[in-house]
Amino acid sequence: MPDGVCGALVRRVSARPDGPLAITWLADGTPRLPLGRIRLHWEPASLAGWDVTAHLGLATTEVHLASWLAAPDDWPRLVRPTVHEVIGLCSALTFATDALDLSNRLAEV
Repeated sequence: MPDGVCGALVRRVSARPDGPLAITWLADGTPRLPLGRIRLHWEPASLAGWDVTAHLGLATTEVHLASWLAAPDDWPRLVRPTVHEVIGLCSALTFATDALDLSNRLAEV
């Protein structure tokens, strides 16, 4: 990763098994992750490969989502399925929450 960054914000994940991860660099000191967003951080592993960590933004905090220790050089291919699934689940939960909120507001009328 470049100097002065704390990780990469995942913007988009291809549904294709060999598809790309679109990211934006996050500068050191960036506020916590927004709800449902994922930050990836990677650094060289002690012996070979890369140590990759993913964090997920929740409503009031960030949580450790996953770690891939000593991942091979093509690690984006390894982490893509997990990141894709979690982003899909977060989108579904956001949609369900919005629908429930709307239903509650309509019931109050």
